[in-house]
Amino acid sequence: MPASALRHRPLRLLAISALALTAALPATAAHAATAAAPVASTTGATGTYRPDAAAAGWLARQLVDGDHFESVFDGTAYPDQGLTIDAVLAFAAAGSADQAAARATAWLARPDILGGYLGDGTTEAYAGATAKLLLAAEVRGAAPAAFGGVDLPARLRSLLTPSGRFSDRSQWGDYSNAFGQSLALIALQRTPGGAPASAVDFLAAAQCADGGFPVAFGQATCTADTDATALAAQALAATGRSAKARAGLDWLTAHQNTDGGFAAAGATTSNANSTGLATSALLPGGRLVSGLKGWSSLVKLQQGCSADPAVRGAVAYDASGFNPANATRATAQAVLGLSGQGLAGLSAHGARPSAPTLACPAPAARP
Repeated sequence: MPASALRHRPLRLLAISALALTAALPATAAHAATAAAPVASTTGATGTYRPDAAAAGWLARQLVDGDHFESVFDGTAYPDQGLTIDAVLAFAAAGSADQAAARATAWLARPDILGGYLGDGTTEAYAGATAKLLLAAEVRGAAPAAFGGVDLPARLRSLLTPSGRFSDRSQWGDYSNAFGQSLALIALQRTPGGAPASAVDFLAAAQCADGGFPVAFGQATCTADTDATALAAQALAATGRSAKARAGLDWLTAHQNTDGGFAAAGATTSNANSTGLATSALLPGGRLVSGLKGWSSLVKLQQGCSADPAVRGAVAYDASGFNPANATRATAQAVLGLSGQGLAGLSAHGARPSAPTLACPAPAARP
């Protein structure tokens, strides 16, 4: 299978600011949220400390040529449209780095970039990629029906099968999964036609007996996954399946680690990617205690004033420390949790153009 086929697979997405969080929580919890933040301010944002803005600002400065991200496969760098979309969503969630987001969106709309990600629309068409790009176009206020010459809603609806599953049309097989299904529901619910009822039914029926959701459909054993459950809960809440969504949130709270974070399927150690997604589902879903714990765990992974200035604001993948190899993706997906925003209502409207930096107190002069 060529690298192009690998690159189309849906990527895991996929912050609440200290001020917004303190306004939403009881006094004791608000104090805990404020205490978790490093002593610093975020310039280019509000003048106060904004973990989400600091992370988005660092992320914007990592863009290759100022408009996209790349991934390396067998020693060769390839354009990474999925990670670039993660960044676009992160910038909107943080309400900052809008100029970078605009450049990235223009890059995504280039025919050569678009075709390599979505497929040609005839023999090759990828459900998860189409859903994710449609959501990004909506968040940016672009014209989804004419994005880079492609009618994204129509393309996505063409991939709906009689079962209600959005499936890939590809010579390489069908790699569609719960990530793409959830993103499709969230994105299409924002269109005039809404999300197809059959597609909502299909995702709802995939729920495991314990309330979580699996990544892959049709497995002999239904094994819930943090990332899939976080996305599915948001999708079902957006499409009116509140009971199913609540069960997904119940599963998340029951599987939260003692450090407040969340682990990937089959792992026990918390990571920023899964924690960011879970927190972005919990806080909008009204699970403020669990959501605050997740938010605090993300703040602890953020590189603060004691770190090298070049990495301040970035979010480490896990507690083992900052690793440039995975920090970009970890930061992009952590920002949703740091902002406390879900995907259903995410918008770039009113975002500040600049990419904020973490402004730290100057070191005290030696006598």
